[in-house]
Amino acid sequence: MMRACGTCHLIGLFLGVLALVAMSASGADETPSSQQPPTVEEAAAFIKSAEARLLELNVLSSRADWVKSTYITDDTEILAAKADERAIAAQVELAKQATRFDHLKLPADLARKMMLLKVSLVLPTPADPKASAELTDIASRMEGAYGKGKWCPPGKDKCLDIEDLTRLMATSRDPHELREAWVGWHQIARPMRKDFVRYVELSNQGARELGFQDTGALWRSKYDMPPDDFAKELDRLWEQVRPLYVQLHAYVRWKLREKYGDQAVPANGPLPADLLGNMWAQSWENIYPLVAPPNADPGYDLTEILKSRNTDALGMARFGEHFFTSLGFAPLPQTFWERSMFVKPRDREVVCHASAWDVDFVQDLRVKMCIDITAEYFSTIHHELGHNFYQRAYSHQPFLFRDSANDGFHEAIGDTIALSITPQYLVKLGLLDKAPDPSKDLGLLLQRALEKIAFLPFGLLIDQWRWKVFSGQITPQEYNRAWWDLRLKYQGVAAPAQRSEEDFDPGAKYHVPADVPYTRYFLADILQFQFHRALAKTAGCTEPLNRCSIYNNKEAGARLAKMLEMGVSRPWPDALEALTAQRQMDANAIRDYFAPLEKWLEEQNQGKPVGW
Repeated sequence: MMRACGTCHLIGLFLGVLALVAMSASGADETPSSQQPPTVEEAAAFIKSAEARLLELNVLSSRADWVKSTYITDDTEILAAKADERAIAAQVELAKQATRFDHLKLPADLARKMMLLKVSLVLPTPADPKASAELTDIASRMEGAYGKGKWCPPGKDKCLDIEDLTRLMATSRDPHELREAWVGWHQIARPMRKDFVRYVELSNQGARELGFQDTGALWRSKYDMPPDDFAKELDRLWEQVRPLYVQLHAYVRWKLREKYGDQAVPANGPLPADLLGNMWAQSWENIYPLVAPPNADPGYDLTEILKSRNTDALGMARFGEHFFTSLGFAPLPQTFWERSMFVKPRDREVVCHASAWDVDFVQDLRVKMCIDITAEYFSTIHHELGHNFYQRAYSHQPFLFRDSANDGFHEAIGDTIALSITPQYLVKLGLLDKAPDPSKDLGLLLQRALEKIAFLPFGLLIDQWRWKVFSGQITPQEYNRAWWDLRLKYQGVAAPAQRSEEDFDPGAKYHVPADVPYTRYFLADILQFQFHRALAKTAGCTEPLNRCSIYNNKEAGARLAKMLEMGVSRPWPDALEALTAQRQMDANAIRDYFAPLEKWLEEQNQGKPVGW
């Protein structure tokens, strides 16, 4: 499935305008009286005044970003950069002022809000106005460069954007064409390299001014545990699922050797990044026809079914909305249908990368997508609407608590719903006459593993790379080499063409130039199976997990809503417990879901190389 950005347009802006609030709410800080020990009453007034102004100022930034993303011009980039500059600089300023209350014993809710002020930053701009403006200009320019990126094949009249190339990578079986497309797209990132080096310098400067070692340490500090403990938690989760990934990797490798030959795919080495059906080799479901088990065809093709029924982009979104209303959630507001971008406009440049928006932080919900009528986009729209229904569920919370329990939760909700897109669900929608026999489940499990299990190491390594860049462990002189070292270590994937430090291959992935942390997607892949297992149990499903759908189950919907409504008002283990009755993330739910497939993969790989 396409990795959607979710709420990434708001990251870094969530608390963005707080400096303006701080200047009005705590102007006394500039007087001699500010040297007196602060009181709980002052802290409460500080936060109350901040939250009263936050909504208005953040909406301005959201609207500027929406226009910039759906109408890319030099002017809209400048306007958005200026709005972001004011917002981010404000957040940095308030985070610094909030340190005045560090040693004050505060009520739990107030203490949590103070903590969130400091750790919710993504792009910490330096205090110096010129440096702050430079950093936000760079951030806007890099995202715009990605959005406008195209590859122009030699001798062809049409240049291809990332949507065109995504379709090509998904469907082509010509290794020469795939390699050219891969190299062509990655060239768009080369000009970003200089900007990225400066972005790291300025971002780290801002993080240090807030008391963090670097920007990576700041990012890791938002998970209700010390940064080092969080890193260890990621390692623990990865080790739980790594054996399944290694078996999947080995199986895919020998199947691709059957298709492309020994020269293209090594017997016991890494997989070529251009042969896996996705520009970033982050998920492999598009090559399912090449690796499908014999006699495992479920007997239907959802893409063909949707097209044969003349489903349009709005129809795709209506399917997603109906799933949530079947659980007891209220329908989306009319403005959602009027203001969202469902298809790519013909008259202008846009950022097609799928994302969900809550422009006014209350009810102005939107999605931004360039929908194709495919099974992949059918899942993606369910994912994006998961963000929207989450956003609305916590909109009653105080402003600083209007976010997910942690950012992995936000990504996991929609994917949890997508796990309920089973054949039985499609029968209930009238898209299938009857569900395939359970004997066909192996193919469906493999197809889902190519999406979910294949993604896990990629979801982990992007921020592993960035954290090392921010800390200085990876220097600008080795950006690209270190990138491919990590991809080899975690994914067992290699570039299909010679790479050098003139290239900047990380920049060819949206989330890097757009300054969006990526660990949330790894966490989401873990959490969604844990959520699904718990909700399936609540719904009374006694079938294997892969056959369970919570569609139309109000009890499961009520349990889900209870967690969504909490927002970030409580530490994430509390939210996890509300849904799953567990306080620790558990990747064993993945092994439970894929247990029949893992056993089968081990049997298929007998006598063949495993690992790389």
